[in-house]
Amino acid sequence: MFMPFAFLLLVLTVPLAGGRLSRLAEVRLRGAGLVVVALALQVLMASVIPDAPRTLLVSLHAASYVLVAWALWANRAVPGLLVIAAGGATNAAVIALNGGTLPASTRALTQAGYTIDPQEFKNSGVVQEPILPWLGDIMATPAWLPFRNVISIGDIVVLVGAAVLLHVVCRSRLSTLVPHVRERSSRVVCPAEATSPVPTV
Repeated sequence: MFMPFAFLLLVLTVPLAGGRLSRLAEVRLRGAGLVVVALALQVLMASVIPDAPRTLLVSLHAASYVLVAWALWANRAVPGLLVIAAGGATNAAVIALNGGTLPASTRALTQAGYTIDPQEFKNSGVVQEPILPWLGDIMATPAWLPFRNVISIGDIVVLVGAAVLLHVVCRSRLSTLVPHVRERSSRVVCPAEATSPVPTV
């Protein structure tokens, strides 16, 4: 729940910086249904069938990232989405290299108040001899924030990309900090007009 909460905080910064959230309605995204399906898969494997065979859970986890990646690529003309894609790709690569689980730091999990159970499958958890552990969930979010959790460098990159998207598209004062992007934001090619094939969901 921490990532959706952090995104909500970013949304709230837009009007504070003089941007207009109504401008988000002007951006028509392709493949939004793919993202919905990906989120549903994440909820399914984490909360509905956490005791299912590990192979199935790993497959669902990988499929959710593939769906999101497809949607992001189809909408790459939108400012900030390629940054979001880079963060997601970092997480996806580390997950793939570690058998379907994003390796998490035992210290960070303890700080966040999570019980460590090496036998239970989780999309983020303790991995024996992890590959690229420094790209896993190595940071606990601050105790003064709600929905405390552990996050990765990829998660931070995703949030930076979301901030760029929100402030550039909504044309806040902070968008001037992004070189050469504000001008393009006023003439973003609507992904609905792009030629990349995206299945309808």
